Amino acid sequence: MILIISQNQETTTTEVIKWLVKMKKSFIRVHEDEVFNIRTKDKRIYLESHRNCFFIDDITSVWYRRGGLQFKRLQYKNNSINLNMDEYQHWLEDYVRKKLESKKHINKESNSDINKLWVLEQAQKYGLPIPPYFLAENTDDVDLNKTIMKTIGENPRMENIIKNYSGMMYTSVVEERENTTFFPTFFQEKIEKDFEIRSFFLNGHIWSTAIFSQNDDQTKIDFRKYNTKKPNRNVPYHLPEDIEEKIRLLMRSLDLNCGSLDFIKSGDKYYFLEVNAVGQFLGLSVKCNYSLEKEIAEYL
Repeated sequence: MILIISQNQETTTTEVIKWLVKMKKSFIRVHEDEVFNIRTKDKRIYLESHRNCFFIDDITSVWYRRGGLQFKRLQYKNNSINLNMDEYQHWLEDYVRKKLESKKHINKESNSDINKLWVLEQAQKYGLPIPPYFLAENTDDVDLNKTIMKTIGENPRMENIIKNYSGMMYTSVVEERENTTFFPTFFQEKIEKDFEIRSFFLNGHIWSTAIFSQNDDQTKIDFRKYNTKKPNRNVPYHLPEDIEEKIRLLMRSLDLNCGSLDFIKSGDKYYFLEVNAVGQFLGLSVKCNYSLEKEIAEYL
């Protein structure tokens, strides 16, 4: 039995499930709004929610896509008992998560959010070129129009900036100085690119796509500012073997067997930018006819 941990409206998950159905593979899809009770029966542990129930030893493989397992905590009136039982419940939940992550898996909930700064240091360690970067609390040392700024987090969305609206934090060029200090911010040298590359990594295999985003002013700094009226050209691409081997070393060091990696091609150099363990890949899979959804279903 395959366990899929995802979100209610996550399209990529649905596309993978279509292949699982075609392959006649049994699966359970867990949504982010499910809350599980940890139960026992016949000396076996099982999880039970309002829509799913399964023994954890029946699970043969796990795909962590997004969201996460949530557990119901019992509450007691006596504060001392409550504190004691809260600790016991934590360790039982921890065991369940570790047990599931010990199965054959694609990604893990426990390391789905990775530290971008640490990733860049590890990338340098394994020989991947990266654009020079620094953290600063002001713009005094920033070269205007030659430096970009971006979030150091892996989730660049900001919810409810305006009521019922969300926003995306895009990579931006620093064009003017700030007069005040601010929270330590990530600055990086702006690299003039030939094109961008998005690579999808799964268990040592790599599928890459060249994205010609520099031809459009809207997408030249951040291709995620999609221009639906004039879409970027995307074509299959093969990274040099030495770069692919460095990717494998990097992903192994991060304990990731799946993820999306971003590069910039500039002259004869391939500059590594970042890796997202649960990044989007469906659009590029379709455009390049990679059938990555099928690859994931077959691996599971």
